[in-house]
Amino acid sequence: ADCPRTYFSRTCFSRTYFSCTDAPLVRLSITHPLYLSLMHDFNQIFDNHVLWVALVACITAQILKLVFEFAQHRSINPKVLVETGGMPSAHSALVTALACGVGQTIGWNTPAFAVTSVFAVIVMYDAAGVRQAAGKQAKVLNQILDELFQEHSEFNQDRLKELLGHTPVQVIVGSALGVVIAWLTAPVA
Repeated sequence: ADCPRTYFSRTCFSRTYFSCTDAPLVRLSITHPLYLSLMHDFNQIFDNHVLWVALVACITAQILKLVFEFAQHRSINPKVLVETGGMPSAHSALVTALACGVGQTIGWNTPAFAVTSVFAVIVMYDAAGVRQAAGKQAKVLNQILDELFQEHSEFNQDRLKELLGHTPVQVIVGSALGVVIAWLTAPVA
């Protein structure tokens, strides 16, 4: 149908689409070019081997936290699946698998591998350094609150979360897990 008014263009995913300013909203059919373009983009995301390797490493680390928790306390605590901290570091596993996956897929001497490696080091440093220190500070503050308000129960404050970061061993184990998973799932040449 012809449009009595002017057309405007919109650029989306490097493609330009033209629409009539007076045209009613139209539902996208499964054969519409915009729908097909979006589906193609989503399929590319789901076909991203490096992304899947990183996610598998992260999920594996979270499941292993449950195993370590059971071995240590002889009880299953599903909360460890969504909490920060603990053995092994899921953050470390994720970023190490990401960096290794990039190296395996597009090359060890590429800028993308360099960027993901630096990103991995920053995340692991943060997990073992900054977040670990914040957890220690939270523990001290909780002790102060307990001592200060022990006599006055009406000042019942929520406790701060103490397990925020990781020990260096937890970070190293998480990183090693990421490397192993990336190696086991390496694309066949």
